[in-house]
Parts: sequence; structure tokens; C-alpha cells
Amino acid sequence: MQGLVTVFGGTGFVGAQVVRALARTGARIRVAVRNPGRGYRLRMLGDVGQIQIVQANIRNEASIARALDGAEACINLTGVLYASARQTFHAVHLEGAAAVARAAKARKITRYVHMSALGADRASPSEYARTKAEGEQAVRDILPGAVIIRPSIVFGAEDDFFNRFGSLATVSPVLPLIGGGETRFQPVYVADVAAAIARAVTDPASIGQTYELGGPGVHSFRALMEMVNAVTYRHRMLVTVPWPLAGLIGVAGDLQAWVKGGVGLVPAPMLTRDQVELLKADNVVSEGAPGLAALGVTATAMEPILPTYMYRYRKGGQFAPEPVKV
Repeated sequence: MQGLVTVFGGTGFVGAQVVRALARTGARIRVAVRNPGRGYRLRMLGDVGQIQIVQANIRNEASIARALDGAEACINLTGVLYASARQTFHAVHLEGAAAVARAAKARKITRYVHMSALGADRASPSEYARTKAEGEQAVRDILPGAVIIRPSIVFGAEDDFFNRFGSLATVSPVLPLIGGGETRFQPVYVADVAAAIARAVTDPASIGQTYELGGPGVHSFRALMEMVNAVTYRHRMLVTVPWPLAGLIGVAGDLQAWVKGGVGLVPAPMLTRDQVELLKADNVVSEGAPGLAALGVTATAMEPILPTYMYRYRKGGQFAPEPVKV
């Protein structure tokens, strides 16, 4: 593809990999970000002049319009994992998604990819899942041919899941099993998600489709915590956190998230009440749903990838000796 593709949310964990994947196809890429200073490294992912960084905010329709001028395709990857004073789920997942779709339609952009999340459901008790579903519907109402991408937990060097619990394992004698740790997940590799999105931009068969992206294995929360122990060479006790207690921890997380929205130096919350609600439902690909294979991507297993970045949480880092098996 030689045309111009505008990517919203390109500086994020998934976004940088999508920009890289698009650059390999030969596309010209315009990355629209709130803070252009955060995107300067993205230019190194392609040839000289192939990747352009522009300022845009999905809450400002004029800036969205400027970012889409001359584009042939649009990818919207914007999203938040927790609500804050500045970035609410409704503002980002619904209003922002609709604003980008409207601007794309006004410019007759028909190749449109919108990243949602596995588990998006308008009936969910989780506001994250509800607004993701509402955003999907808003985009499809405006652009019926839009491609919807729904990934499960995404893993990779800068992920928010394994890094969060790997970091916790360095300072805590225990790792939590929220609700007993029986919730199931189907983690998907970030490079596979990026490859699928890049393919969806150009594949005519993807028009109007919804893809659910999961890896080759389904794992319980308990099994994922056991993996964290294994790859960090730590033996933290796995302790069940009942749902009521998890909800109380989530209250503190909500407050922390709200403060972080106004004070950037505050660390991200370990758990919010909304995330507790999300953890009550399995996060696996629906039976028969088109996924990575339908977009020509072979799913990558976690086992060979996790050690390539989780070694940072070992005592001694990458040079830590492997535990002796007895």
C-alpha cells in the first residue's frame, strides 16, 4: 500500500507496533498524537520521510480533521485502561471513536480499522466493556464497512499485564489471585495484533468484519501468575483475593486513577473497581469468530516470548542463574 494512513493512538504499546507493521508494507503513515514530543522515536520505524507525527486530540474535531486530510485509510487505536479526571471511558471509547469516524466519513475514507477489546458488551457491569461496545456501534453506524478488532490481553515487551505483576513480584511476598484466579484469558502477542491490523487495512475481505484476536492457548489467571513466578525466577505465594476485598482495593485504585488524571507523576493503579468487574468474566475468543488466521497471521505462543523481557524482574536481571530443578 502506497497511500497515506492516519493512525490515532500510535504512540501506545500496540500503536508503535502497528506503525512498524504498516511501514513494512510501504505505506506512508501519519501518526496523530496529543503530545507530538512522545512520538519522535516512531520516525525511526520507517524510511526517511515515511512517518509523519502531527498533533491531534480525539476530543477536538478540528484537529482530527487536519490529521485526516489527504488520508486514504484510518486506524483508531485510542483507548484507556482506567478512567481518570481527564480521560473518561465515555469520552475516549465512545465520543472520541464517533468523532474520528465522522471525520473519516466526511473525507470519504472507506478503509477504516477500529480497535476495541475482547469482551466488549453493552450489557456488561464494567464501564470499560460497555463503552467499548458502544464505541463499536457508533463507528459502525457511521461507517458500516469499518473493521472492528477485538484483542484479548496483549502481551509484549511494554505490556501492562505481565510487567505489572512482574514488578509486583519484586517487592511483594505474594501475588494475588483475584476472585480465586479462575477467570480465563487468551493472551495475544502484540506483533500478531499489529500484523492483523495492517492486513485489515488493505484486505477487501475484511470490510465490515469483526475479528476476535487471541493467542494459541487459553490460561486461567492462576496459570498466568504461575508463569510470572516461573519467568522471574521468584516463588511468590499465590493468595486468593475474594471479590468483596478486591472491590475495596479497587476503590483505592479509583482514587489513585482520578488523582493521576490531574497529577501525571502519580503511578498507575494496580486495580480499579471496573477492572474487578472485568475479571469476573472470561476473556477468550468466541467459538467460530474470525481471528488471526482469517487475516493470515499465525498466533505466537507466550512461552518463548515472556522470558525475552520478563528477565528484568529477576534478581540479577538477564544474568540471573536459572533455578536448579530438584
